[in-house]
Amino acid sequence: MNWLQRMLAGRYGTDQLSIALFVLYFLLFFLSFIPYCWFFSWIGLLLFAVILFRTFSRNTVKRYRENQVFLRYWYPVKNWFLNLKRRFQDRKTHRYYKCPNCKQRLRVPKGRGRIKITCPKCRTQFIKKT
Repeated sequence: MNWLQRMLAGRYGTDQLSIALFVLYFLLFFLSFIPYCWFFSWIGLLLFAVILFRTFSRNTVKRYRENQVFLRYWYPVKNWFLNLKRRFQDRKTHRYYKCPNCKQRLRVPKGRGRIKITCPKCRTQFIKKT
């Protein structure tokens, strides 16, 4: 087991991009079982080779930069889905409105009738029915 520790010392290891590529690999692997879709297995194998290359790479600075570029595009997508989930969970108790001036998303309690909403960002007031 000591030889494994020596071999992995100084290697980059896994990160969020590697995990995302691994999920994509499994998706392509299962899609390759569809008749006449054999090319998915080749793309999946190529993807698996990229995952192994990134995991065992000694050039940690480059792998870190690659991961940061991935996260720059991934976090807005992830946050959009998290906000959608939160809005769905709050649908019985709260309403969401956009400020007509600055487009800030505002959360107000349901069941209060017509209320005057003040945007905390730009102080614009508007009336909505909850």
